[in-house]
Amino acid sequence: MYENQLNTSTTPIDSSPSLDTQLLDLVQAWGKELGFSQMGIASVDLSHAEQGLLEWLERGFHGEMQYMSTHGLKRARPLELVPGTLSVITARMNYLPRTTHTVDGAWMDEERRRLQDMDEGVISVYARGRDYHKVMRQRLERLAKKIQQHVSALGYRVFTDSAPVLEVELGVQSGLGWRGKHTLLLSRDSGSMFFLGEIYVNIPLPPTPKQTPHCGSCNACIDVCPTGAIIQPYVLDARKCISYLTIEHPGPIPIELRSKMGNHIYGCDDCQTVCPWNKFAQSSEIDDFDVRAELGFEQKNSNNSDPDSRSRAKLIDYFSWTKEEFEHKTTGTAIRRIGHERWLRNVAVAMGNALAKEGQINEIKIKSPSNSSVETMQFDSIKQALQDKLNHPSPLVVEHVVWALEQTAKSDA
Repeated sequence: MYENQLNTSTTPIDSSPSLDTQLLDLVQAWGKELGFSQMGIASVDLSHAEQGLLEWLERGFHGEMQYMSTHGLKRARPLELVPGTLSVITARMNYLPRTTHTVDGAWMDEERRRLQDMDEGVISVYARGRDYHKVMRQRLERLAKKIQQHVSALGYRVFTDSAPVLEVELGVQSGLGWRGKHTLLLSRDSGSMFFLGEIYVNIPLPPTPKQTPHCGSCNACIDVCPTGAIIQPYVLDARKCISYLTIEHPGPIPIELRSKMGNHIYGCDDCQTVCPWNKFAQSSEIDDFDVRAELGFEQKNSNNSDPDSRSRAKLIDYFSWTKEEFEHKTTGTAIRRIGHERWLRNVAVAMGNALAKEGQINEIKIKSPSNSSVETMQFDSIKQALQDKLNHPSPLVVEHVVWALEQTAKSDA
């Protein structure tokens, strides 16, 4: 939990051009040593973003994330959130696993192929390793302490997706990238596959130069969104977003959206895997974001040129996890925060979508028995696994299991 005060001193200190230049150079160097890919400086004046934030909240696009409306405009007012703040040091950290085959965006092709294997459970890339909240916060804290050794009167607070902070807007204002039409921050040399973090400081530092936008007429992210969550360029209705539905949404997933979720069971990268700029995405320099074997992934050899060689966890495997197994296997990851009940809910929806696919595959086999692209899926096993959960103590889980089994009848119709 953040505190509404700067760590150590809240007394502003004088800044000179020579100090600014020297400090910025040191921050960049220290940030690199800690695994950050880029550092920037943003002003605390985000008043230009207030109207857009208010309109977004008024339209209810935040869904059941009540904390967003509770904090209101505090997100756009760093000085109100943390009194004494005069500047914001921003940071981004690449998170693609170190063994990712990034040449020519091969990793994007691999992720899109996962979506075609309907009996595989797809977890968003960022969540396959260690929880980024812990990684970023610890390293930002270490960076802040290094700065404090250089400027003893420094007061600071560190944040990473953990408080009412307009992270993307601060990233834009500090030159880390530009806002893409999917609302994520985009960089010319790293696409959007990175985490953001901030250090609020009581030092008046000059903002680093902003980048110009480079989305042009491209609407790939808007067109690919399965649920139509990107209702127009730069505007996201979180209530339709698969990431929101699988992570933030606590109750039943709206029936009209379930069939559109495919085999996503935690998060969604669809808008990122079609973005041309992610052909330039870079892998992380630290091992924290390497994929966890406990999640059903097999560590690839770093010199393996085949981007599709790792094993893939099946939905029936994920669905078989007990609460104890879920907690053990997701320890230290961002996935654990949704709990076992929501995990089963998500997997049940994906299993229902796999069963709905059965009819389509059978039809293809009848028309073209020799079609080698049609894979035999474990439909019978999926049905049995769902039926075994019909007596689950959670009404939420049972509701989604019943819906999933109903998709079998639809595929047979």
